[in-house]
Parts: sequence; C-alpha cells; structure tokens
Amino acid sequence: MAKVKSAFFCQNCGYETPKWLGKCPSCSEWNIFVEEIVEKQLPQIVAFSTSSGKSAKAQSLQSIESNGQRRIQLPDPEINRVLGNGLVPGSLVLFGGEPGIGKSTLLLQLAVQVQLRVLYVSGEESDQQIKMRAERIGQQNDACFILTETNIQNIFKQAEETTPELIIIDSIQTLFSSAIESAPGSISQVRECTAQLLRYAKMTEVPVFIIGHITKEGSLAGPKVLEHMVDCVIQFEGDQHHVYRLLRGIKNRFGSTNELGIYEMSGSGLRAVENPSEILISNGDSGLSGVAIAATLEGLRPLLIEVQALVSTAAYGTPQRSSTGFDLRRLNMLLAVMEKRCGFKLGAKDVFLNIAGGIRVDDPAIDLAVVAAVLSSNADIAIDRSICCSAEVGLSGEIRPVNRIDQRIREAEKLGFEKIVVSAYNKGLDQTNYKIELVQCTRIDEVVRALFA
Repeated sequence: MAKVKSAFFCQNCGYETPKWLGKCPSCSEWNIFVEEIVEKQLPQIVAFSTSSGKSAKAQSLQSIESNGQRRIQLPDPEINRVLGNGLVPGSLVLFGGEPGIGKSTLLLQLAVQVQLRVLYVSGEESDQQIKMRAERIGQQNDACFILTETNIQNIFKQAEETTPELIIIDSIQTLFSSAIESAPGSISQVRECTAQLLRYAKMTEVPVFIIGHITKEGSLAGPKVLEHMVDCVIQFEGDQHHVYRLLRGIKNRFGSTNELGIYEMSGSGLRAVENPSEILISNGDSGLSGVAIAATLEGLRPLLIEVQALVSTAAYGTPQRSSTGFDLRRLNMLLAVMEKRCGFKLGAKDVFLNIAGGIRVDDPAIDLAVVAAVLSSNADIAIDRSICCSAEVGLSGEIRPVNRIDQRIREAEKLGFEKIVVSAYNKGLDQTNYKIELVQCTRIDEVVRALFA
C-alpha cells in the first residue's frame, strides 16, 4: 500500500510546509496551519481540449497585435461600471459576499439577461431550485445552460460540448479535482480548481465568474493566493435587514477599483439604482439638528450623502467616540481641530457619527459635512436642507480644496440644492457657470457664520 503524503498549508496565504508551524513565515499569522493530503501527479492531466485555444509559442513584444482591450458589454450597468466599462474576454472574476446577500441571484439574473451562450454551474443547488429562482426573476434565456456538477473535469467536458461564451461557477468551494485527494473546499482543492479555470479562460478567451464564500472575519474563504490568481475581485456588500446592496471592486487588472455599484433588492431580483443620491438622502423633517449633506465621489460617479451626528454630555468619566461608515481616527482628528483652532468645547461630550444608507466613505471631501453635522448637533441648530458641503479640513482649521469639484457642484445642482459650501482655494470656479450659489470659505469660523447665521 502506497504511503499517504500530506503537507501543512497556511489558511491565509497558502504557504506550504512539510511540518506544522506555529507562525507562518510568509504572512506572520499564528495557529493557522492545517494538514491536507496531497498527491502530486506528473505529468498533470489536462482536463480540457486546447485545440481551439491560443498558441503557447513565445512572441516578441512588437509582433503581438493589440486588440484595444475588447470588452463585452453586459446588460447590467452596475457590473459594467465596476468591471471598468465591460467584461474582458478571457478574464477570471472572483465574486465574494456574505451568505444570503444575493450573489447567486445577481449572477443568475446576469445569465438570463445577457445575449450570450452561458454555462451556469452550481454545486450547491439543484436544477429545480435554480429554475424556481429564474421564474421569480421573470426572465428566460434559451442560451443559458444549467449544470449541477462539482467535478472540475466533468465541467470542462460539458463546456467543450456546449461551447459557452460565459461560465459562472457557484461556488468555487464546492468544486474538486480528482488529481487532488483533499476534500472539496480545502486549500489544495480551491487553489487547483481555480488554476484550471484560469488556464481554461486564458486559452479559450471565455470569461469566467466564480463565487467565493466569506469567512467570519469578512475575507474571502481560501488562501490569499486565490485573490492573486484571478483578474478581478468584486465584493458584494450590504445588510440583510436593508434592501440596498453595494457592489465594490477590490482588485481589477483592467480598470479602476474606485467604482461602486448600487442595487435594490426586491422580490423579483436585484434592480440597479441609477441615481443613488436620492436614496442616500432622507426626505424627513428639515428641522432636525445634526444632519449635513456632503458631495462625494465614488470612482467616476458623484454622490450626495447624508452625514448624521449626535453630540451629548458624557454620562461617564470618559467620553465616547463612535463612527459608522467613517474613519474613527479622522473623526477624532476633526474634533481636536474644532476644539483647538475654533474653541468649541467637545472634550467632555459623547460624539456619535453615522453615514446614512449603510455605505462607507473614505473621501476627505466629506470632512466639512462631518464638522457641520457635529456643530449642528452640539448647538441643536438645524442646517438648511438646501445647503450641501464639499471640502477637506486641515489641521490648522483651514478649508482645503478637493479634486473634481465641478462634478460635485453639478450633481448638487441637478438634485435641486440652492447652496454648496466649498473651499475658496479651488481654482477656476466661476459663479456665472452654475445656477447653484457657491459659498467659498477659507476657515471653519467662516463656515459657521454661513451655516448658522
């Protein structure tokens, strides 16, 4: 009987070692190694035909023809935006998200809408379950083929028979290769199946979507090397108790990672939200204090978001600082600037900050709206709902300019705002070019007079 060979793998980065280690030499994580059975076979079995694929001959850089990065336009505008204006042929896209967030629904919706031959492979659901979801979405596609299979070799055989133009795998943790003796979902199986799908996509120029599960820590299950192998990593975020979902690019070899897609979950599937500013700004009572509107950017898309703040007297000795959707360290910095440079006594008060809509924003242009919301709650004076802000606040209390201010102003003007507070150091701003009134300030005290006069 042949001796069983095993190795230890790091669950975070995929580092392999013949014996157990307490600390990973690659990523420095502790107690993260797991033992798996490995069976290396040389030469490795080729699981699909490469007769129609590209030649593997070496070519000089000058002799390679540039096709201008041809892209496939998908019927979903939000996925198109996050991928960088279309899907690149031969790309491998990793689609991650928490359980029940809507990953399978979104990709099945894409499969039945796109005008391509699609092979939808499911290792988690039966044919009848997928059919029921497709009927609930309310759309049909005769060129969409459903395959319930977990063996990667059988999947390639079916792909050779159906000749799809797009493959969707749900999910990568359920697939296994007969060349590896580990269980499905193990690090060896996930890495090997992803490598074979990547090789298939590059040689046949068929784009592949693979769904990946999320761990309790919020990262994609499987080794970190999985994210390095694929071309794009897309995260599907949102709260299961709310109807809105966010599609965010974490890695993209063919475009920017700053783009954001927004969906609304309904009984008939996911609907793309074309004007997210309207859903991120509430239509409540205009007499409430602690609310300010900020003009921000997510990639190329301008957004207007609502910043909510609550300032109250600290009930205990140490005041609390809490932030949802905004960097807590930056909030502490802005509070220190208001106390040191402007004389507002906030050191003995609790401060709570929230970005409405459940999104997270890292744009420094919302600094001024954060300051305005905190001061509004502290003084219990409401800010006029027809005024929005877009500027960065420096450590000396100055109002600093932000990039692409023209797009922010145009978005506020389109949504009917009457005034926008910006930095006086923005160059090239002319009031005659806008219908909205520009309030240009240089320091926080000028902003206070403009908002609360």
